[in-house]
Amino acid sequence: MPETHARDRSPPRHPRGFDKDRRRSRSPERSSRRERSLGTDGQGGDEELKRSRSRSKTPEKPNFGLSGKLAAETNTVNGVVLLYNEPVEARKPRHGWRLHVFKDDDQIDVIEIHSRSAYLFGRERLVCDVPVDHPSCSKQHSVIQFREVQKKNDVGNIKKLVLPYIIDLGSTNGTIVNGDKIPAQRYYELRERDLIKFGTSTRDYILLRNDTT
Repeated sequence: MPETHARDRSPPRHPRGFDKDRRRSRSPERSSRRERSLGTDGQGGDEELKRSRSRSKTPEKPNFGLSGKLAAETNTVNGVVLLYNEPVEARKPRHGWRLHVFKDDDQIDVIEIHSRSAYLFGRERLVCDVPVDHPSCSKQHSVIQFREVQKKNDVGNIKKLVLPYIIDLGSTNGTIVNGDKIPAQRYYELRERDLIKFGTSTRDYILLRNDTT
């Protein structure tokens, strides 16, 4: 899981004419020599031989882990392999959130982002929730992820809150919050009125809660 930034035979067939009974028989001399080499003379040696045979019959546990290809297929949407998996603490937000989109000084869109727990931004329209078509943006650029986290309130009590975070998916030109490029592959907590930019696009995305005017 990404870190949070501060702000896995059949047996051989015997040849024709082979005498199975003869194969099982051993001369006393050969048998004695083999027992001595295994340390199986006497009662104690017999016990060791039994344990050795018992261990050899223990079946291997099956491996139910996904191979790389199968793991990729289980994370495929519309034929596109997703670069991101939601964490266990993913939650739908308890409050309404929206992004106001500006180009230059003009507001051109308002995007509601509270009906699910995560929103993928990028140029790949087959999988992205919010397309960003600028050529400097990657196909799967960033994700806004709502996560349930524990925070202390003003009097020191710990409360569970669902808060927005953003994570850059290793994009070519990065994700910028309030003028600073955030580290890739780490969750970065967002706050109300944060200004987000993707790559070198001139569009600004300002995050607001729905109860804010």
